[in-house]
This record gives sequence, C-alpha cells and structure tokens, in this order.
Amino acid sequence: MANDKERKILIVDDEEDMREILSDKFGTSGFSVALAKDGAEGLEKALEIHPLVILLDIAMPNMDGLEMLEKLRHDAWGNNVPVILLTNISDMHKIEEAKKLGIQEYMLKAEWKMAQIIERVKEIVSD
Repeated sequence: MANDKERKILIVDDEEDMREILSDKFGTSGFSVALAKDGAEGLEKALEIHPLVILLDIAMPNMDGLEMLEKLRHDAWGNNVPVILLTNISDMHKIEEAKKLGIQEYMLKAEWKMAQIIERVKEIVSD
C-alpha cells in the first residue's frame, strides 16, 4: 500500500458540489486530492501530478471524459493509470468506448454510496 504522501487521487468532474463532496470524503480517508473541472484541466493535472487513481466524469464542458481518457492513454504514464468512470451517463456506447480505453471500473453515481466508492479506490490502490 502506498504511504499517505503517495496516496494522491485526481477527481475530474464539472459539478462543483460533487467535487467538494468527493474531496472531503477522500481527504478524511487519508488521500491527497487534486481537482479538475473538465477534461482539459484534468488531463493537464494528471500528467503533471501522476495520481494513483483518476475518478472521471463523462459529460463535461471543454473536453469530455472520453476525450480526456483517450488523450491520457497516449502518454506512457497515462496509459497505465487506473481510471474509474464515475458518472450519471448510462449510455452503453460510451461505456463500451471507455472500456476499450482501459477503464478500471464504471460506476453510476446514483447507484453507489460514497463509502463504496472510497472502498473501491482503496482496493485499486492496494492491488
């Protein structure tokens, strides 16, 4: 398991409330949290800070989650980072596209409790 200094995650979501809630919950669970409001900012931060895990929404302005994921996978480091799609989108075409780009997990926001999301990230980090 990574030490606390290395337990950095990146949350990419255009909903400010969602970013704040996730940031608070992960922060109190011992993670260092970086935030981005869209895919463009998320891609830049991901390549700069190299988080252990990225929580990624699909529907966002400027650059959506799938475009960010595709660009991320073209980077040597970004090709291997675990990405959890955390979204309200249940479009199977988009989900299949994300799976082809190597997401670790797809989680529909409405179906997961915050504790379950944190637990899943902890499992991925400790693998």
